[in-house]
Amino acid sequence: MLTDARANAILDTELATGDKLSLHTAYSATGTNEVTGGSYARQTVTWASAASRSKASSGNVDIPVPSGTTVAWIGLWNSAGSTFRGMIANGGAEKSFQLDLTNNRIYNEAHGLVDTNRVAFTGATVPAGLTAGTIYYVVGTTAGDPDYFQVSATSGGAVIDITGQHSADARFSKVVLETYAADGTHRVTSFSQSL
Repeated sequence: MLTDARANAILDTELATGDKLSLHTAYSATGTNEVTGGSYARQTVTWASAASRSKASSGNVDIPVPSGTTVAWIGLWNSAGSTFRGMIANGGAEKSFQLDLTNNRIYNEAHGLVDTNRVAFTGATVPAGLTAGTIYYVVGTTAGDPDYFQVSATSGGAVIDITGQHSADARFSKVVLETYAADGTHRVTSFSQSL
């Protein structure tokens, strides 16, 4: 197991000022579905020093976005723009979870989600019955049990049958879709990576 100091050193070495953030309309493990063309290009992110096994951006990153675009994911590239490092859901934070396969429930203590929120799952192996990066709708939340939720392919739809466990690195994240009716600027106020 890595010590916190070693994890921080790795993050400080791997993530450098000059890295770029990009906007994406859909999930991709390779960086596709990127919003490009004209002035709609990747923008530089500045990092704070890593601490507690996490490294976060140190300021806002404003990325131009064309009209008619729906932003769903934020991508990370090296400073040369040649190496795609991954993406996170727009407006979300990655969270670990457990499964109750019998009841098709996802467990995360005080997850804060409500019915109709959108979520996506990522990792080497997501729960069987779900697809990595696909946006699902939260259903089945109750005020009396704030630690569980279920997912559906449609808002208010039928609960998806989850048939198998996920890998240890699997995470879920809330996804906020932002649609631009006119040319605009998408502001990324926080972007972080953890070990």
